[in-house]
Amino acid sequence: MNEGRADVHPVVDIRGLWSVFEKEGQRNVVHQDLSLRVMSGELLSLVGGSGTGKTVLLRQILGLEAPTRGEIEVLGEPAARLGREGAASRVGMLFQHGALFSAFTVLENIELPLRELRTLPPALVREAAMLKLQMVGLKPQDAAKMPADLSGGMIKRAALARALVLDPPLLLLDEPTAGLDPDSSDAFVALLRALHRELGLTVIMVTHDLDTLFELSTRIAVLAERQVIVSGPPREVVAFDHPFVHTFFHGERGQRAMALLDAPPSS
Repeated sequence: MNEGRADVHPVVDIRGLWSVFEKEGQRNVVHQDLSLRVMSGELLSLVGGSGTGKTVLLRQILGLEAPTRGEIEVLGEPAARLGREGAASRVGMLFQHGALFSAFTVLENIELPLRELRTLPPALVREAAMLKLQMVGLKPQDAAKMPADLSGGMIKRAALARALVLDPPLLLLDEPTAGLDPDSSDAFVALLRALHRELGLTVIMVTHDLDTLFELSTRIAVLAERQVIVSGPPREVVAFDHPFVHTFFHGERGQRAMALLDAPPSS
């Protein structure tokens, strides 16, 4: 699949990646000579069965884990450098369960990446955090709430505001709608779609939710057999002949979700 012209520098460039883990004398090869490019403005979804290393790949892009072999460049720099120097200013990360700090208010959670920079006065930090809080659909009165007082959807929105507070060009999403009821999930997907368009973000998303997958993805990459076996627009990937693709996309749940491909584009 064409992942962008050769003269355009990718936002993420993964080349010859090997991820090998050893535990109790057992050697587990998760990625074997995996390569993948993500171009500016894409919303790429990673899908694959359990153990195919989707979240491992996100952590490697963040520079939190080092691959056994191969290279990962993020925004033109080695991912390992981002891990050492702190990737928050260039890569935003929304963790599956939000990962808010329970002892901090919503606003304090959102402010944290800015405070860690130690370059802005407190008033400006607060102003920037409040702007992001409202950008994700939270209300000013939510700023003083504690994470324990939030609904699941509000936790996701607060965590998203924190991920975006430094205006990173790249956003990573790990199961962004997991644990949400259908209405909250639909609303959060609509928010992600709007932010992707309005902020010009490049997004890499891991999700098992087919509705979310088809609503948001400009491209899908399927992990199986330790590699990316296919990547491309949703219609092309769904038509690819592979057992995992058939199981994942063509069951009852998949047929229902694939109706989204034939639906008129959402506004």
